[in-house]
Amino acid sequence: MATYAIGDLQGCYEPLLRLLDYISFDRGRDRLWFVGDLVNRGPQSLEVLRFVRGLGDAAVVVLGNHDLHLIMQSEGHGRANREDTLGPVLAAPDRMALLDWLRRRPLFHVEGEFAMVHAGLLPAWGVRKAAALGREVETALAGPDYRDFLAHMWGSQPAAWEDDLAGWDRLRVVVNAMTRMRFCHADGSMDFRTKGPPEKAPRGSYPWFAAPRRARRDHTLVCGHWSALGFRAQPGLLALDSGCLWGGSLTAVRLDDRQVFSLPCPRHVQPSGWD
Repeated sequence: MATYAIGDLQGCYEPLLRLLDYISFDRGRDRLWFVGDLVNRGPQSLEVLRFVRGLGDAAVVVLGNHDLHLIMQSEGHGRANREDTLGPVLAAPDRMALLDWLRRRPLFHVEGEFAMVHAGLLPAWGVRKAAALGREVETALAGPDYRDFLAHMWGSQPAAWEDDLAGWDRLRVVVNAMTRMRFCHADGSMDFRTKGPPEKAPRGSYPWFAAPRRARRDHTLVCGHWSALGFRAQPGLLALDSGCLWGGSLTAVRLDDRQVFSLPCPRHVQPSGWD
């Protein structure tokens, strides 16, 4: 039995199948961790959703920003982007089952020495606090009033965490940190303007995993979201978005021994910024 963590798919179904063949994945024995952004901008989001949902307990998925964008679009919230490729999902006969399954995925997953999140954690959050905050959002998404939450979820304010935050502001900060964040300022507030690789960040902006005054974390954080960062393995961090959508590669790490598997991908989107 092996557990593999896999980077952002964004609708890249054929590369996923090739990677699973390459690692000799056995769905009766092995498990897959997906770091979020199963869908959007690639050509086969519907096929990805159907496949991953069909894996049942063999798959662990955390939500990414594109997954949440799909859920919002399905309920008439948020703005469609011209780069979106969500139409086949929204028109599929099984869309309600797929969207209900997706909406009930966690934001944060902790198991053994690893913790998985799509984007990152704010400097002040340890793993235990992040897990509790993630559950707050998961409860809102799975609850009877989830449509109200979706109507208030998106936005970039507040940009900083305060323990006394409440209501939609509190949940929005958690969503933004765990699904959108790349950089933080020294005071721990999120910097949504800065993209690109860490080496080109302006002074005063830090990669979230290198921000000052970080809480102690004994887990290795497994994440995606940041294709300009690329694959990165360092103490306490496994970053797996190696830019499959952009013509980079799709990467898996076998968590049992941290062996890396990677295959090149065809380019589906011409990079015009860093996503």
